[in-house]
Parts: sequence; C-alpha cells; structure tokens
Amino acid sequence: MARRTLGDVASGCRERLLAHYGPSVEEWLDAAPGLLAEAARRWNLSLRSYHDAGHASAVALAVAPNQSRLVLKAWVEPIRYRHETAALRVWAGGPTANVVHTADDLSVAALELVGAQPGGDVRPVRETQAVAAAIHRLHTLGRRSLGPGVPSLAGFLHEVVLPRVHRRMRVLDLGSHGRLAREVCHELAGLREVPARTTVLHADLYAENVIFDVEQRPRLIDPHPVEGDAVFDWAFWSVYYDLERGMADRLATAARISHIPVPEITPWCRALALDGLLYYTEIGDPARPKIAAVLSSLMAFGTGTFGTGRDR
Repeated sequence: MARRTLGDVASGCRERLLAHYGPSVEEWLDAAPGLLAEAARRWNLSLRSYHDAGHASAVALAVAPNQSRLVLKAWVEPIRYRHETAALRVWAGGPTANVVHTADDLSVAALELVGAQPGGDVRPVRETQAVAAAIHRLHTLGRRSLGPGVPSLAGFLHEVVLPRVHRRMRVLDLGSHGRLAREVCHELAGLREVPARTTVLHADLYAENVIFDVEQRPRLIDPHPVEGDAVFDWAFWSVYYDLERGMADRLATAARISHIPVPEITPWCRALALDGLLYYTEIGDPARPKIAAVLSSLMAFGTGTFGTGRDR
C-alpha cells in the first residue's frame, strides 16, 4: 500500500527554504507534501521518506512497482523546475541523474536515484580528474542541443550578478579586503564570452552537487543551468568545489581538459570569488575568510605562475 503523504517537510528543508525565499514560501511548504503525494499517485510510486537536502526544493524517496528507487523533487519555483528538467533532458544518458517522470502542473519530477542511496556512493581517490572528465562530457552533450529553454549566461551576468556586485561594493564595509575587491571589480567589464565554447552549463558546481554512483562515476546533480561559455563552469568548479584546498590543481586540470588556457579561466574565477566574498560579507557567513583567501591567491594566477597543468 502506497503511503498517501509523508507529512510536513523535513525541518532542515523548511529552514533552508525560508532562509532562501523568505516568509512567502510558507504556503508552498505547507502544500509540498500534497504535491509529492499527488505525483506519487499518478506514477504509482510508494513514498518512503524525505531526503533533507537542497535549497530550492523538497526531496523525497520513493519506490516504483518494479522496486526501483527514485527521487521525487518538488521545486518552489516553476521556472526553476522547467529550466532544470530541460537541462537534464539535454544531458540524458550523461553524467547526471536521468529524468523518469515529470508533472509540469505540480513542478515535480521523478529522477534516477544515484549510488543506491541519497547522497550517492563513496568518493573515489582520483576525484578531481573524474569530475573534470564529467564536466567535459556534460559540455559536449550541451553543445549538441543548444536553445533548450534555459537562460543565457550573458543575461544572468548582466541582469543578476553584476548589479548585485556593484550594489554590495557600494554599501558593504570590506575592511582589509576592500582594496583587493576594488581591483577585481575593475576587471568585470573585461569579461568576454567565446561563442565557440557555448554550451548548456551546470553553473552550480559545489561539491554537494557532485555525487558518485556505485561504480564511483561522478554525477552532476541540482544544476542551475544557463547557456553560455564553458569557461564559467570551469571557473566555478575551480573556486567553489572546495574553498580550503585543491584550487590550483582544479584550475590546472580544468585548463588541460577544456583546452582553455589558465589566463582565460582566472578572470572568471576572480569574478566569481568576488561575488562570493561580497555575499558572505553581507550575510555574515563564516566562510568569508576562506573565500577571501581564495581571492587573494587568485591574483597570482593567469600570469603563468601556475602553468597550464601539462605537467600533472
């Protein structure tokens, strides 16, 4: 007998969504159990439990009649649901989680469960190389299906990122990091995309969004997809996959795999790191010293100091 509802969403999910969307999300949080239950009913799935993860959705585990296990994901914003499922379809069969069912009216999808358990399997020893290969594969698939219904990177940069950077630069006290931030801010107008590298980007390559299947192959999940220059994903991954270690190695690996020279990737790295420094400063996040250290170290990149990774 399939469970009708799982009850209230997990407390961690509620807290994260309230922090991200504000009090206006309360009504959706109250409705989410019913949305998941209705999707499960349509697809003849048995709901099992919530998976307490994510910042823009509620996630539950379910079992199909053939005993295969699936992830049910309900998005707060229908537009994010549309963008993410569109990108996942572009990447179908690639290093991500495949879409099994969708319900456009509910903004709910059933996705493949990766690694036989929430959060995937254990991470491999050669993680950096494996993830870089997966990013490259994702970009290869994305180039074959341009125009899938996701926003452009140019629009995201000029309508979202640059305005918030300039606003925060005006109002925040960055203390000892102010001079560094101003120096990087001056570079922003020089960022240019290379049309030949246009693809569907993941654009949210934190380590938590890279999980591994039972064969220790990476799957890139929970994208915030845009269409644009592949350099953006390589820069994001280099900076944010781990704020404490490995950036030089990731940047060198990114250059080697993508054939984009380090001096072309690093201005994007600095722009993304500046955006992070300003955000962490505004919300008082304890990660602020880490991203400040990353930004400081990035000022040495792009001059040949760290090479292109050919020796790695």
